[in-house]
Amino acid sequence: MSIGNILTWLFAHDIDGTQPHIVDLEQPIQIIGMTVDTGMKNVYRDVPSLGKQFRKYKQVTEIPNKKQPWAFAAVSKGYDREKGTFSYTMGDVVTSLEEIPAGLMSLEIPAIKYAVFPVRPKNRFGWPIAIGNTKRYAYDIWLPNSGYEPAGVVDDFEYHDERSVRKGNPEIDLYVAIREKH
Repeated sequence: MSIGNILTWLFAHDIDGTQPHIVDLEQPIQIIGMTVDTGMKNVYRDVPSLGKQFRKYKQVTEIPNKKQPWAFAAVSKGYDREKGTFSYTMGDVVTSLEEIPAGLMSLEIPAIKYAVFPVRPKNRFGWPIAIGNTKRYAYDIWLPNSGYEPAGVVDDFEYHDERSVRKGNPEIDLYVAIREKH
């Protein structure tokens, strides 16, 4: 049995709570951060590099109006299936976009319907594989077999909070933007 078939079976049988729940985001989520244009061939190099650059920037410059308690979001947007390219933005969740430090940009995640998938790596080093597997399942298996289609506004976003840095059982939520099929 291939790894794809195993993942399909595991997700279809809701092993470890992997089935999404559908939510209507009540209000937009605002972030201030950095963006990189990347693709399927380079994402595992580009995202860690962007993260390192963003952490280095924040050592020198404070992000104004950070949400308390702390939260961080990483947004994938504009996926081109033919080219395998998309834009990836990571940033701190903020309460206002009035002050944007030089060298950073802002993004507002829209208040629309999302399928929310839990992402639970075995340890903090397993994030890239766990997120990649969850995205593959969401887009290649769950979405085509659901009553939904991509919303076409943003593709998805990862929501990191105190659960993502806890020892033992780290977890984040992957929000896939959806709308009912027409």
